[in-house]
Amino acid sequence: MAGLPILRLSVLPHPLKPRHPKLHPLLPHRPPPLKTPSPPISSSYSPTPATDRLISAASFFFPLFNGLQYGRFLFSQYPILAAPFKPIIPLLSLYHSVPYASFVSFFALYIGIVRNPSLSRYIRFNALQALVLDVLLVVPMLIQRILSPGQTGLGLKLTIWGYNALFVFLVACFAYGLGCSVLGKTPHLPFVAAAAGRQID
Repeated sequence: MAGLPILRLSVLPHPLKPRHPKLHPLLPHRPPPLKTPSPPISSSYSPTPATDRLISAASFFFPLFNGLQYGRFLFSQYPILAAPFKPIIPLLSLYHSVPYASFVSFFALYIGIVRNPSLSRYIRFNALQALVLDVLLVVPMLIQRILSPGQTGLGLKLTIWGYNALFVFLVACFAYGLGCSVLGKTPHLPFVAAAAGRQID
């Protein structure tokens, strides 16, 4: 068998296993680059200035002063409900002692605050909500004068129920608007915020 050629087989790499280049022992090994995490997005928060809160909170006293008359039936039936309003009785007396105080206050808020472009939207929006709420409280009074439901029977009961419901709605809106204004948040009064937003925007 000395005359037969010797066949040498070379082992081929497996097609599914890629060949990785061998690193030279003298060369430094470079690790793969690490991905640096992106910095978190910081949300800028600007608190509502104290002046804006004060003016917005004061605006909600306007519909309260004009709408306290709707609580007369509840006050006569439950006198304890009038206790929270005793601190503002001097302001209320001063307000009603001025001739045409409601008329003057309405246009003062509308022209001096709502239509004042130098003031922030926060103040103008809340002041307009107070004005719209005051207008809504005037509508039931006009309906009562037109229909004259009477002082006895079913007409009186409907008047009492309507007054009580309006008073509860007014106090709830006042407390909500005043609390949000003190905290620097934007209140959205029911039946009011949508109309005020359209006028401001």
